Amino acid sequence: MMETVSILGAGSWGTALATVVAEKGLDVTLWCRNSDHASQMAKIRENKLYLPGVNLKESIIPTSDLELAAKSELLVCVVPSTGLRKFSEDLAQVKPAKESIILSCTKGLERETGHRMSEIISSHLPDNITAVLSGPNHAEEVGKRLATAAVIGCKNEKIANSLQSIFSLPWFRTYTSTDVAGIELGGAAKNVYAICAGISDGLGLGDNAKSALVTRGLAEMTRLGTALGGQAETFQGLSGVGDLIVTCYSTYSRNNRVGRLIGEGKKINDIVNSMNMVAEGVPNTESFYESTKRNEVEAPIIAEAYSVIIGDKNPAQAMEDLLARDPRPETDQ
Repeated sequence: MMETVSILGAGSWGTALATVVAEKGLDVTLWCRNSDHASQMAKIRENKLYLPGVNLKESIIPTSDLELAAKSELLVCVVPSTGLRKFSEDLAQVKPAKESIILSCTKGLERETGHRMSEIISSHLPDNITAVLSGPNHAEEVGKRLATAAVIGCKNEKIANSLQSIFSLPWFRTYTSTDVAGIELGGAAKNVYAICAGISDGLGLGDNAKSALVTRGLAEMTRLGTALGGQAETFQGLSGVGDLIVTCYSTYSRNNRVGRLIGEGKKINDIVNSMNMVAEGVPNTESFYESTKRNEVEAPIIAEAYSVIIGDKNPAQAMEDLLARDPRPETDQ
């Protein structure tokens, strides 16, 4: 049982995970880049910027000292996907112990390489075992201690079980899996489909259209995910269909909000600049689009999302073009 845990990233999800670990009675270091932000959290016992209204127990120690945070037995990475490579380089510079376990909770796919987040971490910290955690987990609900489930992925089943014991509470249930690739790909791809679901909402297309979009998104996600090394059954689980549902339908979803504003006629740059947190689906739309091209996977929803977000295509025309595709059997992959 690991007794010291550092949450590396003090956004809403990182802060929520800190509260989960603190409930286990463990010492928790909550790292953020900004020293003023760390000082404020330590003083008022709340992350007012990213997760207001959630009390931080005294066992949660905010800091901006990465070298100090890296001394823990468990390092939980919760930084934005676009900054993870640079952060991994910084973490490697402070030399965490080889015995420290790294748990990636970042959902994304690197555009330039197509690498998953755990692959990026492992490339800089090859001596450390890296695991992943994903699922239908809104930070706002976890902070309120509402019932939540997640899945932990690790090739080392002993480590997976150890992590499961840390992230298991009466209201926070975790499962384990060895399909690290499938878990990461499902958790990242669903953000793109959530933007599309939001666009459908913004256009006022109704429940029928949105349900069809989400269902076909799951089929597309599974097709792409298995081509990239995931197992088909993983996409029927918490990090696949579970995360897809919550992100496409929840009012907490930043990606759904982005899509809704696009559907209402707002420009993507204006939307992104108005947000104080990252909507991972925006950069990952380009990442997944390029991945479909590299791997020759048919993904019409991702292609239309790319044409809207990157190519500034009219969203109503994109939806119309999806509906106008040639007829095919539902089971045709």
